[in-house]
Amino acid sequence: MGNAIDINGAVVLVTGANGGLGQEFVSQALALGATRVYASARTPREWDDTRVVPLALDVTDPESVALAAASAQDVTVVINNAGASNGASVAGTGTRALRDLFDVNFFGALTVADTFAPVLKANGGGALLNVLSVLSWLGIGDGYSATKAALWSATNTQRVQLAHQGTLVTSLHLGYTDTPMTAGVDAPKNDPADVVAQAYAGLAEGSYEVLADDISRQVRPGSPPRSRRSTRSWSSPETTATSKIDEAPGPLDLGLRRLRGCRDSNPEPSDP
Repeated sequence: MGNAIDINGAVVLVTGANGGLGQEFVSQALALGATRVYASARTPREWDDTRVVPLALDVTDPESVALAAASAQDVTVVINNAGASNGASVAGTGTRALRDLFDVNFFGALTVADTFAPVLKANGGGALLNVLSVLSWLGIGDGYSATKAALWSATNTQRVQLAHQGTLVTSLHLGYTDTPMTAGVDAPKNDPADVVAQAYAGLAEGSYEVLADDISRQVRPGSPPRSRRSTRSWSSPETTATSKIDEAPGPLDLGLRRLRGCRDSNPEPSDP
């Protein structure tokens, strides 16, 4: 377990704040007593709470991220929530769509983390929460799975690299959640409010990983049956993600195939 993070009195930055999960991260941070929440997006919206600061931030543009960090030097908790899905494949005739997806889901998240790490250090360490997916461990999401698997690995490295400055690094894993990104998916979905509540509860407990639903708990390598959370992401796996694929419920695979068919050549970072 890492340092427990209390959102009461914290200053929170949420990327992809306009999306379904993003809005919940903002709203619940306020309900938990955050003194300020930077709600960032490419095109930030207005909020009806004076504690919310709309902040322009494009995770694929390092200059934009640097400008945002310069305007938010009091941040103590970073919620790396921005993400996209564009149907990209790791195999095929071209890699442009896959590169675009990695720019948002992987390199964008790393840019935010790297840029805000000194801010977190200056403010006592704080926390970095990377929003990932059950597809970090399942290849059935094709290019999307690849981006989330890469970010899961990087998150484990970030946890080691930022430990010296007292920063808690936590990954959040979830299956289908009822947000605009999954609007075209006909499968059971999580309530975003429940997912975000678990994420903040995980920070309060100093958890290294938060597994927000049954499918994430079933699939995660090395997870004991029915465990709510795994606390150390570098524990030796007793099983592999591949061995768990056959245990994934049918609706996950069916919904993924439908989501894979969606195409968006210029995805707006929103929800993972």
